[in-house]
Amino acid sequence: MMFSRRRLLGGVGAAVLSPAIIRAQGTRPIRIGEINSYSSAPAFTLPYRRGWQLAVEQLNAKGGLLGRELEVISRDDEGKPSVALRAAEELVRRNGVDLLAGAYLSHVGLAISDFARQNRTLFVASEPLTDALVWDEGHRYCYRLRPSTYMLAAMLVEEAAQLKATRWATIAPNYEYGQSAVRWFMHLLRRRRPDVEFVGSQWPPLGAVDAGAVVNAIARQSPEAILNVTFGPDLARFVRQGNDRGLFKGRHVVSFTTGEPEYLHPLGQDAPEGWIVTGYPVTEILDDTNNAFISAYSARFGEAPTMGSVVGHALISSIATPIEKLQGLDTEAMADGFGGVGFETPFGRASWRSIDHQSTLGTFVGRTTVRDGKAIMVGSKYLDGGAVLPPDPEVRKLRPGT
Repeated sequence: MMFSRRRLLGGVGAAVLSPAIIRAQGTRPIRIGEINSYSSAPAFTLPYRRGWQLAVEQLNAKGGLLGRELEVISRDDEGKPSVALRAAEELVRRNGVDLLAGAYLSHVGLAISDFARQNRTLFVASEPLTDALVWDEGHRYCYRLRPSTYMLAAMLVEEAAQLKATRWATIAPNYEYGQSAVRWFMHLLRRRRPDVEFVGSQWPPLGAVDAGAVVNAIARQSPEAILNVTFGPDLARFVRQGNDRGLFKGRHVVSFTTGEPEYLHPLGQDAPEGWIVTGYPVTEILDDTNNAFISAYSARFGEAPTMGSVVGHALISSIATPIEKLQGLDTEAMADGFGGVGFETPFGRASWRSIDHQSTLGTFVGRTTVRDGKAIMVGSKYLDGGAVLPPDPEVRKLRPGT
C-alpha cells in the first residue's frame, strides 16, 4: 500500500537553487516505511491509518518536507513478528525507505526495533507500549511515540492509590504488553501503598480469553479491586461475562486503555460504570487544538477520530518536525538528532526525550459510564507524559549504556 500525492518542483525553487544543490537534495519523495497490524487489529489500526493519511495530506498541501513530497509505503504485519521482519527487509532493501515506523503489538515492535539496530535504520514505534523498547532493549535507532506501560501505570496508580481497597486481582493478556503493564502497576502501587496485596493474576492468551472461567477465578480470590489490561474483543468478553456474573458489583476496577473509543464505544450499554481508565474522551469538548483535529478528521473521513487516529496523525509530525530541524535524512544524524525536538499533536505539544527516546505525549484518565445507551468516558483530565516518567538517574539504571 502506497500513499502519495506527486508534485513537480516549482519554477521559483528551480531558479533559486543551483543544479548541484538540486541534485544533492533530490526530487524523490521522502519515504517512510510503515508496518502495522491492519488485518489482525483493525479496530485500532484502520483509524490509525486514516490519522497518518490526513497528516500526510496536510503536510504535502503545505509544500511537503524539505521541499519534497512525503510518502508513506505501508505493509501489514498480520500481528506476527516474522511477517513484520520480512516487511522491514523489503521496505529497506527494495523500496529504499528513509526510515521505518509503526507497529501495534509490543512483541512485533521489539522485533522491528532489533532489525533497526542491526541494520542501522531509524525506527519510530508508534503504538507498542512495552518499556523494553526504550529501556532495557533500547538503542539509538529506536524512538517510541505513545505513553508506555510504565507511564500508563503511573497515571492509573495516582487514582488507584486513593481507593480504600487493599486486595487486588489482575487480568492481562499473556505476552509482553500485558506482563509489563501488570509488573509496573504492582511495583508503583506497592511503592505508594505498602498495605496492598495482590491475591491472584489471570493470564489468558491474547485473542482467546475464556471469559467465564477467568471471571469465576477472579471471584474466588475475593478481591476488593481489579486491574484489567485486556482490550478489544477480549475486553468485550470479559466485561459481558463479568456483568452477567456480578463480578464488578461492589468492586473497584482500574483499566488500561479501556477509555479509548475503539475499545469503549463497541461495549454500548454493556459498558461498566465507574471504571478508572486511560483513554480519549472524544465525545467531550476538549481544547481548540483537539477540536480542530476532530473537525478536519471528521470532514475527511465522515466519522469521529479514535485514539488510533490521534497516534497516526501525531506520528507524522513527530517524524517531520525533527527532520525539518536537521535539514536532512542522514540516519546517524536522525538517531541522535530527534532527541530534544518538540512537535505538535492532536493533544498539544510533545517532545522527544534525549535520554531514552521516549516521547512526552500523554493521555487522558477518567471514568466509564453509559449515556443515552452509549459507552463514554467522563470526568477526564489530560496528564502530560513527561510528568510521570522516572527521573534521569533511574532511567540510566533501566537503559543500559545511557
